[in-house]
Amino acid sequence: MERADFLVAHADPAMRDRIPRLDGGRTGLDMTAGAHTDDERAALVELGDGLIKRGPKWHAALGAVEAAERSVALDLLGFERQVVYSSVCSPLFAIADPDVRYASYRAHNRAMAAWCATDPRLIGVALCDIDDVERALVELDAALDLGVGLVQLPARAPGGRAPGHADHDRFWARLAERGVPFVLHVGSGPLPIGEEWMNDGRTPAEQMVGAEIIGSKDFMVVYHSAERFLSVLVLDGVLERHPTLHGGAIEMGAGWVPMMLRRLDHAAAIWSRSEPRLAEFTRSPSEQAAAQLRFTPYPFEDVGLLCRESDPSLYLFSSDYPHAEGGRDPLGRFDRSLVDAPPDVVDGFYADNALTWLGAR
Repeated sequence: MERADFLVAHADPAMRDRIPRLDGGRTGLDMTAGAHTDDERAALVELGDGLIKRGPKWHAALGAVEAAERSVALDLLGFERQVVYSSVCSPLFAIADPDVRYASYRAHNRAMAAWCATDPRLIGVALCDIDDVERALVELDAALDLGVGLVQLPARAPGGRAPGHADHDRFWARLAERGVPFVLHVGSGPLPIGEEWMNDGRTPAEQMVGAEIIGSKDFMVVYHSAERFLSVLVLDGVLERHPTLHGGAIEMGAGWVPMMLRRLDHAAAIWSRSEPRLAEFTRSPSEQAAAQLRFTPYPFEDVGLLCRESDPSLYLFSSDYPHAEGGRDPLGRFDRSLVDAPPDVVDGFYADNALTWLGAR
């Protein structure tokens, strides 16, 4: 959970006046919150591994703002690794001026690397895009040299081209060489479904606020941009050309994944004659995905069913702590859906799939 000066404090001096300060935007978050008194901190620590069930969320959570506190939270929750995303920085993807946009990415990535440097269990996520490949490679190298572990991209057609365009191959190759996955995340594409789809002739309900808060209609389409991006990436042969490239879609659920993979396999088989490059695949799209892509189910989704419908290695546990979307009992809910799953599937979901994907083992 960032503070208002998260970016400007790490910006190049020449760009500091042009880098946006964080105000929470439509989230309604108080960007000055998050400092705990000794008594407040002690009360949160007293919750032990009930921190997710009974503790506060957002800035008020233990370790939401202060990295040293996050280490304590990881101890209490028993997490061996935690991938850390910023909460309100995805609007940087929409900055029109490329000088400001890429300077903002660099400031973000410095801030993220500094925050995660306090504990080797914390794996920071950088921001970048590939609209301008030359600038993207500069920012990517700068971020990787800082020690970030993943790179979040916007789920758009970069620079007006498909993500698998030959011009982008150097970017994918660099990620593959460095063993760093790319990720699409909430904020990589549009969050709201669009105002016109909300106009149903009834008085609008009171809008909820908060980082990444969505409504029922938003929920139905939040993964669409990620599904399009990943489908095109696969059909363009990027995973086939770069078999050590890893990627994923995080915090968008996973119920849509088995159908996407079936459709990709159908597309590759049916169009292999009219689109000869598809006939050159040495692995089916679903095999490529199982080896290289990962997804995080929502806690209310039936992970056991997903693992029966598709390769179990596709799915990763996430608590989403300290955000609220992970629910109050993610471990319990996932455990119940995996009650009949083999031990290796359970171990894969909670740890092994992620560790392999992140190159941590």
